[in-house]
Amino acid sequence: MMCAFLLPLLGAPVIGFRCCSEMPVNRIGVSCQSDPRTPRCAAPGGAHFFAHRRRADSSAWVHSPVQGPLGSLGVPMDSRPVPRRGWPRHRWAALAMILGASLAFSGCVNETRSAPDLTVPPGSRLPAGVTERLDAALADGLALSGSSGALAGVWAPWAGDWVATPGTTTMTGDTPMTPDMRFRIGTNTTSMTCTVLLRLVEDGRVRLDDLVSRYLSRSAEVEGITLGQLCRNTSGLADYYRALSPQFVDNPTRQWPPMEILASGLAGKRLSAPGGAWSQSSTGIILLGMALQSATRQDWGSLYRRYIFEPLGLAQTSFPSSDDVRLPDPHPHGYAAAVDAAGLPSCDQLRDETELSNSMGWVAGGVVSTLADLRTWARAFAEGSVLSEASTDAQWATVPQGGTSPLWQRYGLGGQQLGPLRGQAGAIPGFLSATLVDPASGLTIAVVLNNSTAGSAFVQALAQRLAGIAAKAPATEAAEAPAIRLPWSAEQAAEAMRAGAACQAATVAAG
Repeated sequence: MMCAFLLPLLGAPVIGFRCCSEMPVNRIGVSCQSDPRTPRCAAPGGAHFFAHRRRADSSAWVHSPVQGPLGSLGVPMDSRPVPRRGWPRHRWAALAMILGASLAFSGCVNETRSAPDLTVPPGSRLPAGVTERLDAALADGLALSGSSGALAGVWAPWAGDWVATPGTTTMTGDTPMTPDMRFRIGTNTTSMTCTVLLRLVEDGRVRLDDLVSRYLSRSAEVEGITLGQLCRNTSGLADYYRALSPQFVDNPTRQWPPMEILASGLAGKRLSAPGGAWSQSSTGIILLGMALQSATRQDWGSLYRRYIFEPLGLAQTSFPSSDDVRLPDPHPHGYAAAVDAAGLPSCDQLRDETELSNSMGWVAGGVVSTLADLRTWARAFAEGSVLSEASTDAQWATVPQGGTSPLWQRYGLGGQQLGPLRGQAGAIPGFLSATLVDPASGLTIAVVLNNSTAGSAFVQALAQRLAGIAAKAPATEAAEAPAIRLPWSAEQAAEAMRAGAACQAATVAAG
C-alpha cells in the first residue's frame, strides 16, 4: 500500500499555542491588532523581548535572500487541470520561452505597498480603442481554449474599467454569462493558503522555518522540510496531480482524503533536497494544510474565514466541504477533456466537470468565488493589505523558477511575480483563472474560462495579453498615466496563447 509509510503522520502531536490576542506582541515583535488593514508595527519593548527569546524569528521573515528582477505568470507554474494532465513538459516550457525570447529585464522589488486612490470615477469605461483590443483578446481566449463562456475584468485607475462576459454558460445552451457567476478558482487557492500561513506566523502560532515534522509525526519523506519551503515550492516534493489527473477528470465527485493525495505525491521521485531548486508542487501545499490544522486545531474553512474572507468582505467566496459538489447559483458549467493513457487530452471526449469534489485540490485548489471577489483578493494579495509590512516582504522575497523560465519570472510564498505584476493562475477540472496586479499603479487583471483543457499556462498568457494592452491605456484628462514596464508585449502573449491552445484550431489576431 502506498499509504503504509505515511501512517506515522496520523499520530501527529498537537502543540498548543496562545492566541495572538493573548500576547503583547507576536513573534516578529509587532503588536497584534484586530483590523488586518491597519499597520501592526508597535511596542518596541515587546519586540525586543521576543526577538531576544527567538533570535531566528526575524531572519525567518527573509526566507530567501534572492531579490532583484521578479517574475510571474507566463509559465506553467501549475498546469494541474488538464495541461499537465499528461501534456509533455517541453510543450509548456515552450510557452515561457516564447514570452521570454529576446527579452532582458532587470529591476528591483517595487517598494510601493499599495496603489493610489482611483483617479477616475469607479465604473468609468476604458477608451473604445482599448476595449476593442481587450474584447478581441478575450474572444481569442474563448475560442482557443474551447470554452463556452468567459468572465474578465481590467481595472486601470488612471484610465477606466472594462468587464466582459462573452459566451454562454453551457456548450449547447443560450444562457448568457453574467458577472456575478460563481466558479472554482483552482490554484489561486494556494495564494490564500500561504497568506494564512503568514497570518499564523504573525499570531505567534508557527514560524516559516518550523520543520513540518514539528506538527506531523516524523517521516523520512518530510524530514528537513520547512513550512516556508512548502509555500515557496522549494521542498523538492513531486507534484501529485499528473499521476491522478485522469481519475480527477473521469470521476470528479469522488472524495479524496488528504492522506491519499499526499501519498501519491510523496511516492514520486524527489526533485531536490529541501531548500533546493524551485519545482511546482501542490503536494507541498496539501502537506502544509495538514501541518497547520495540527498546529491550530482548526479546520480550513474556519482559517480562511478568519484570515481571508471576513477581513476582506469576500461574501461570495467559500471553501465547500468535500461532499458539497454543487456550485452555488448562478454559475456556468465547467468542462475538461478526458485524458488518454499517454496523459494527453482526448479532444473528442469532453467531460462536464460542474459537479466536483474540491477534495482533489483541497487547500491547493478548493475555493469557490466570483469575479468581483477574485479582484478584491488579487489586490489584497499583491499589496499585502491583510499582512504586516514584514510579512508582505517575506511573501514577495522571491526565488528563480529556473529551467527555461526567463530571468524575470520568480516565485514567492504562494504567488508569482512577472516584472512589476504579482498574481497567480488557477486550474481545476472545469475552470481556469488568472490574476495580475501592479501594486504601484493599481492595474488589476482577472480572467476566468470554463474549459480547463488548455491549462493554467494558457490562461496566464491570456492575462498577460490583457495586461499588455491595458498597461498602455491613455490617461483621462484629470489623471497621469503610470509607466508600467512589462518584459513582454501583448503580441508575444498572443503567440503564447496560440502555442498553448488545446483541442481547438483557430486563427487569432496578433495582439
